[in-house]
Amino acid sequence: MIDPNFNLDRTAQAQRYPNMAQGAGGSQRGPGKSVRVTFGPQVDEYIPSSNNTSTPLSASESDRQRPQKSDGDQLQSNGRSNCASNGAQAPSGSDGGAVSWRNPVSPSLRAPRKIRPTPALVRAKSEHYTPPGVENGAAHDGDEDFQLRHGWHEDYTSGDYLKSLTSTFFMYFTEKRHETGGIPKDPAGSWPSQDWRMRDRLKTVSAALAICLNIGVDPPDIVKTNPTAKLECWVDPTSTTTGAQNKVMEQIGKKLQEQYETLSLRTRYKQYLDPAVEETKKFCISLRRNAKDERVLFHYNGHGVPLPTQSGELWVFNKNYTQYIPISLYDLQTWLAGPSLFVFDVSHAGNIVHNFSTFVEKHEKENIEIRKRDPNAAIQNYGDCILLAACERTETLPTNPDLPADLFTCCLTTPIEIALRFFVLQNPLHTNISIDEFRVPGRLQDRRSPLGELNWIFTAITDTIAWNTLPRPLFKKLFRQDLMVAALFRNFLLAERIMRAHECHPVSSPKLPETHNHPLWQSWDLAIEMVLAQLPALIEHEEGKRHYEYQHSSFFAEQLTAFEVYLASGPTEKNPPDQLPIVLQVLLSQAHRLRALIQLSKFLDLGPWAVHLALSIGIFPYVVKLLQSTAQELKPVMVFIWARIMAVDHTVQNDLLKDNGIHYFITILNPASPIPIENASEHRAMCAFIVAIFCKNYPQGQNVCLAPELFEACLTHLMDAENPLLRQWSCLCLSMLWLDFPEAKWVGIRCSAPPRLCELALDPVPEVRAAMLYALTSFIGIPDLTDQVAQIEESIALTVMPMGSDGSVLVRKELLVFLSTFVKRYQNKFLVVAYEQMLEERHFLSHQTPTNKNDQPAPFQYENRVSHDTVFGTIWKLVLMLSVDPHPEVAQDGDTIVDYIHKSLLESPMRGLAQAAKDDILKLHGRVQVGKLRHVELDDLNGTGQRTPQAPSNMTSKSEGYLSLGLRKTASVAASWKNLAFGLSSTAGRPASPMKPLAMTSRVPITPRGRAPAEWTRPPEVNDQPVTSGSYRKARIPLSRGFRPRDVKTGPVIPLKSDFLDWSTEYFREPQMKPNESDEPGSADYNERLWRRGRNEKIIAETQPLKEKAGTSKWDISTSLLNNQTQPVKMCFHQFEDYVAVADDRDTVCIWDWQSHSRLSRFSNGNPIGSKINEIRFINEDDQALLMTGSSDGVLKLFRKYESESDVEIVTAFRALPDLVPSNRNAGLVLDWQQGQGKALIAGDIKVIRVWNAATEIFSNDISARSGSCITSLTSDQVAGHIFVAGFGDGAVRVFDQRLKPTTAMVKVWREHKQWITNTHIQRGGVRELISGSRNGEVRLWDLRMDSSIGTIRATKDTLRTLSVHEHAPVFAIGTNRHEVKTFNTDGTYLSTYEPHGSFLHPNRSSPIVNAAFHPHRAILACAALNDNHINFVSC
Repeated sequence: MIDPNFNLDRTAQAQRYPNMAQGAGGSQRGPGKSVRVTFGPQVDEYIPSSNNTSTPLSASESDRQRPQKSDGDQLQSNGRSNCASNGAQAPSGSDGGAVSWRNPVSPSLRAPRKIRPTPALVRAKSEHYTPPGVENGAAHDGDEDFQLRHGWHEDYTSGDYLKSLTSTFFMYFTEKRHETGGIPKDPAGSWPSQDWRMRDRLKTVSAALAICLNIGVDPPDIVKTNPTAKLECWVDPTSTTTGAQNKVMEQIGKKLQEQYETLSLRTRYKQYLDPAVEETKKFCISLRRNAKDERVLFHYNGHGVPLPTQSGELWVFNKNYTQYIPISLYDLQTWLAGPSLFVFDVSHAGNIVHNFSTFVEKHEKENIEIRKRDPNAAIQNYGDCILLAACERTETLPTNPDLPADLFTCCLTTPIEIALRFFVLQNPLHTNISIDEFRVPGRLQDRRSPLGELNWIFTAITDTIAWNTLPRPLFKKLFRQDLMVAALFRNFLLAERIMRAHECHPVSSPKLPETHNHPLWQSWDLAIEMVLAQLPALIEHEEGKRHYEYQHSSFFAEQLTAFEVYLASGPTEKNPPDQLPIVLQVLLSQAHRLRALIQLSKFLDLGPWAVHLALSIGIFPYVVKLLQSTAQELKPVMVFIWARIMAVDHTVQNDLLKDNGIHYFITILNPASPIPIENASEHRAMCAFIVAIFCKNYPQGQNVCLAPELFEACLTHLMDAENPLLRQWSCLCLSMLWLDFPEAKWVGIRCSAPPRLCELALDPVPEVRAAMLYALTSFIGIPDLTDQVAQIEESIALTVMPMGSDGSVLVRKELLVFLSTFVKRYQNKFLVVAYEQMLEERHFLSHQTPTNKNDQPAPFQYENRVSHDTVFGTIWKLVLMLSVDPHPEVAQDGDTIVDYIHKSLLESPMRGLAQAAKDDILKLHGRVQVGKLRHVELDDLNGTGQRTPQAPSNMTSKSEGYLSLGLRKTASVAASWKNLAFGLSSTAGRPASPMKPLAMTSRVPITPRGRAPAEWTRPPEVNDQPVTSGSYRKARIPLSRGFRPRDVKTGPVIPLKSDFLDWSTEYFREPQMKPNESDEPGSADYNERLWRRGRNEKIIAETQPLKEKAGTSKWDISTSLLNNQTQPVKMCFHQFEDYVAVADDRDTVCIWDWQSHSRLSRFSNGNPIGSKINEIRFINEDDQALLMTGSSDGVLKLFRKYESESDVEIVTAFRALPDLVPSNRNAGLVLDWQQGQGKALIAGDIKVIRVWNAATEIFSNDISARSGSCITSLTSDQVAGHIFVAGFGDGAVRVFDQRLKPTTAMVKVWREHKQWITNTHIQRGGVRELISGSRNGEVRLWDLRMDSSIGTIRATKDTLRTLSVHEHAPVFAIGTNRHEVKTFNTDGTYLSTYEPHGSFLHPNRSSPIVNAAFHPHRAILACAALNDNHINFVSC
C-alpha cells in the first residue's frame, strides 16, 4: 500500500468518485441490485479540502464493491518481510509472556525494494499501516521493506487494481422492497380519481343563423360614420355588383353558413334572414325540439335593428317590416332552453349577457314551483347556456372601413383571414400587397399548405393560451366537451385581442380571464410574418410565373425545443409545462411525431401528475389511434407511453379492446418480433405489464388474450437472464391471464407453465421469486378438482416449500399467500392435520411435567397418523414454522392461517375431540409453567452451571409455540419446527426435544492429539455464573415500516390478500429516466451524502497520526464510564458516527453516544426464550448505516434509525441458520460481514459456513467446515473478499477460498492452537495482520502463505476471554479471567494492563472480561466485565 504521508495530487482526489447520477442510474432500479453510491467528479466544488496536505482517501475497503479475480488467482506464495519490533518491553515478572518470533522467509526471497507508483485511484490511508520511520518510500532498518502480509502487496499497491476496487461502493438492504416492506404507497383503490374522460360530452347538433340587416334602412338609434365598415361575412351589401337586396341577403346568409361549416360540418344550419317575431319563436321552438337534450347554437346579427335594451331585449321585425319588435330574454330562454350556445354580434351586446342570468334564475324558481305542484311534471333545463357577445354594455362596434362590419363574427368564423388583415393594418412596415387583394394559398384542412399550416399553428397557440390561463375544469368544459364550443372559444381569444385594439371588449359567459397580452401571440405574429414574407413568391408560383417551394414554419420545432428545456429544468407538479397542448398538436405531423412522442414519454415519466395532465389535455385519442400504425420506430415510445398510462388509469381496458389495440403489445411481447432499440427486454417487460393490467379484473380482456402463443412468449421470457423486470412481469402477466379463468389455466398446463415457473425458485432477484409465487397462487383453484389437478397443485406446493427459508421478507410473505390459498382449497385435510398436531403437542407436554421433564419422552407413533408422510402434513409444519418467523409481518400472516384452521377445527364436526385435546393442552401447559417457576435454578443452570438468559416474564415469545384461540403457546412445538428443516430433512418426521439436544451433550471431539479434555473445547465463559438482575425493564420491539397489526375483533380470514401486484405497478408510476432525487446534485439527500463523505475523510485524516502512537503507548487512560443498566456482552463502534452499539445478556440493544456519554436508544431484538445476541455489526457505514444483529437461534436482523428509540424499524429478518440448535456449551451464531462483497458469512454449531448474498437475499453457498468441531469465529479479507478464516472449538484455524467449489474451498489448516479459539481477525488496514487467540492465553500471528504461524505470544497464563484487534493500528487487546485487559503490539511487545472500573458501591475486581472492542479508526477501546453493567472506555 502507499505510504500514509505520501503527498497525493488533487487530480487523484477529483478522480476518486465517478459521476454520481451515472453510477446510481441503473443499479438502484434494477430488481435485486444493491444501491450503488458514487459522487460527481468535481467534488471540490461542493466540499472544499480542509487543508493542503495529503488528501484523505475514502473509508475502509470493506465499504466498496470488489471485482472478482480469476479462479486460478488464489493464495500466493511470494515472500514477505517482517514488521519491525519496537516499543517498551514487558515488565519483569509480568505474564505478558514469552514471545516466540520466527522469520519464515529467507532474505534472498524478499522482493527488491522499489518506489511504489502513485495509484490512479487512491483509497483510505486508514487501510494500511506503515512502521515508524518509513516516509515517502524511504527505507526502514536497512534493506527492510514495508509490505503487506499474505502476498497482497503486489495487488493492493497496483494503481489499476485499486482503481477497480474503489470506483464505486454498494449499499445493501436499501432497495425499495426494504424501504416499503412490499406495501404499496397508494393501493389501487386509493388512487385519486381523475375524470379526464369527456363523459358529459355534448354536440351542437343544430344552429339558427338569425341575420337582421334590413339592407338600405338604418336603425333609428345608430349613426354611421362616413366612411364606415360595410362588409358582412366578407360581402359588401352596398356593392352594385351583388344584385338585388334579397339576393344580397341570401349571399350573406350562405357565406355565414359556409364560415360556420368550417368549424363543424356535422351541425345542421338554418338561415333566418330578417326574421319576424312569429318566425323567430317558431324556429327557436323547433330548434330545441329537434335537438332534444343536445346543444343548439343561436347566432344573432343585429346590425340592422335597434340596440339591445337595458334589460337585454333583442329586436326583430314584424311581418311587414314596418316595426321593430322586441324579444325578451325570458321568452328567448323559454323557446331555446338549454343547453344552448348564443352568439350576439351587435353593439351594446353586454346588456344581453349581464341580464341573461337573472332570467335563468327566474325560470329555475318557476321550475321549483312546478315540481312542488306536480313532482312528475316535465321541466326544461335553463342552466347550461354559453354566451359570446361582441362588446360591453355601452360599447359600439368598430366602424373602421378597413374592417368588416361584423368584425366579431369574422373573428369567430374566419380567424385566419381577419388575423392576416389585422396584422397588415398593425404592421408599421410598408408592403406592396393591398389588404383587399392578398390571398394565402392552400386549404384549411391541408396542414402542409401555407393556409392549413397557419390554421394548425393558430389552433395550437389558442389551445395553449387557454390551457395556461383558464382553470382546468373551465378549460375542459369550453375546449374539450364540444367541438363547436371549442372552435368558437379558440377564435374568441383572437376576437378579444383584435377588438380590444379598436376599443371593444368582447364578453363571454362563463367569463374568461384576459388573454390578449399572452406572450404566445408574439409567436403567432411571427408565423404570420413568415407566411406574408413568402406570399409574393407563392402567388407567382401559383400563377406559374416561377417555381417556389414553401418554407414551413419552425414554430413546432421551436416549441418542442422549449419543451425539452422544461424537461431538463427539474419540472415539478407545481410547475406544469406551457407547451403541452402544442405537443398534442405536433402528434398530427408525421415529420415531428417521433420527436414529440419521445418528449411526451419523458414528461409522462415524471409521475402520475404528468400522466393526468396529458390525459386531461386530450392526449388519449391520439395514442389510441397510433396503435394502428405499423411504423417500427414508434413501437418503443408507444410501449413506454401506454405503460405509464395504464399504471395510472386501469379503465382504459375498453379502449384497448376496441379495434384490437392490445394486439399491438402482444405482438411486441413475442420474442421473435423485432424492436428497433437496444434494451428490447425492458420494453417487452412493459408490454407484459400492459397485458397484465389489461386482463386484471377484466374477463373480456382475458378472453382476447387466450392464445397459446402469448403463454409461450411469457414462459420464454422467464429464462431471460439479462432483465429481471421482464421475468417479473412475465410471471405477473401469466397470473392475470389465468386468474379465475379455468380455460387459461388449462392452456398453462398444456404449456407446462407450473413447472417452468417453479424453476424461478432460486432466481437471484427477490422480486422475481415473489412474482413467481404470485403467479402460482392465482393458478391454484381450478373448479373441477380432478386427481390430475390435485396432483399438479400438490406438486407445486412441494416445489415451493424450500422457499420458506428464503432470506427475503417479500418472498416469504408471498409464500404465505400461496400457502393460505392452498390451505383454504384443501381445508378439510388440514383440519385433520391440525388435530393430529394437537395430539402430538399433548404427547410432548405430558412428558415435560416437573417430575419427568428431563427424561426422554416416549416415542410418538407418527406412523399411525393420517397425515404422516403427506404433503399436507409437511406444509402444515412449514406454516407453523412461518408463524414464528423473526419478521413481524411474516409471523402475523402465518398466525392468521394457523388461527383460521384452529378456529375452523373447533367449529367442525371434530370439535368434541379437538376441544378435549385443547383442554388437556391447557392443563398440561399450566403444569409445565408452574414447574418452570419451581425449578428456575435447574432450568437456568442447565446442569452445567451456565445460566440461560431469560426474556422478561411478561413477554410472550413467538417461538414458544403455535396454538392460539386462548391456548398459551408452548416451546416444544417451536423447537421441533426448527429441526423439521421445512419437511425436507431426514428428521422431518420426528421433532427433537428442545430441552436436551442429544447431538450436543455427549460428543467429545476427536483431535489430531487424540481425545482432548472437554474443558479445552468449551467456550471460556462456560462456567460463568452471572448474577440475575431483579428488575429488567422491557424494551420495545421494533416493527417494520408500514406494519399493519391484525384487527383482533374480526376473525382470521384466508386466503390472505397480496399487495404485490399493486406494489410492482408502482415501478411504472415512478420516474425511470432520471436519477432518484437523492442522486440529484443539490438535493437534500445528495448534500447530506457529500457532507458525510467530507466528515468521513476528515476523521480518517485526523486519526492517521494516532495509529503510530497506538502501537507504542500504554492503554491505561480511562476516558469515560457508562452505565448500561444491563450486562454488556457484545459491543461494536461505528466507524464515523459517535455511536457504540451494546447488546446485553438477554435481547436488548442500546445505542450510546460515547462522546456525549448519553444513551440514544434502547430496543429489544425480540429473541425467543433461551437465545441471546451473539453478534452485532454496523453495515453501510460510509453512508446511512444499518445495524445487524445475529442471535444464537440462527436469526439475522437489520435495523434502521437505530439511534432513535421512537423511530427504530426492522428492515429485514430471516433465519440464516435454520438448523442451528441452541445448546448449553455452544458457540451460537458466528458472523462476518463483507461490505465489499455484500455477503454475510454465517457459522456456528453446524458443519458448514453458510454464505448469504445480501443482494439476492438467498444463501449462495454452503462451504463445508471440514471439522467435527463447532466454528467459534470468522474473519475475512475485506478488500477483495475471497479469503476468509475460521477458528474452531478444537483449536484448529482453517483458511477458505470462496472462488473454489464449496467442497474444496478449504485451502489450509493450522492446528498449533490446542484449545478453543476465542477469536480470529484479519485487519482491514495496516499490514493486514491475521491474529488468532485461544482460551489458554496463546496468541498467534499467521501468514496465509505459510504452513505455520509466524509469531506466538503468550499473552496470559489465565483463561483468555476476549481478543480484540485494531483494524488499522498494530495493536491488539486481550481480556482475561482476572478482570484485566492487556494490550500488545502486533510484534509481540507488551504495552499495558488495564483493570476496568466497576460500580463504586459494588466493586468486583475479580470478574472476567466479557467483551472488548476497538474503535475502527480512533485509539479507543471499550471493555466490560461480568456481573457489571458498566462500559469502560480506554485510550492511550
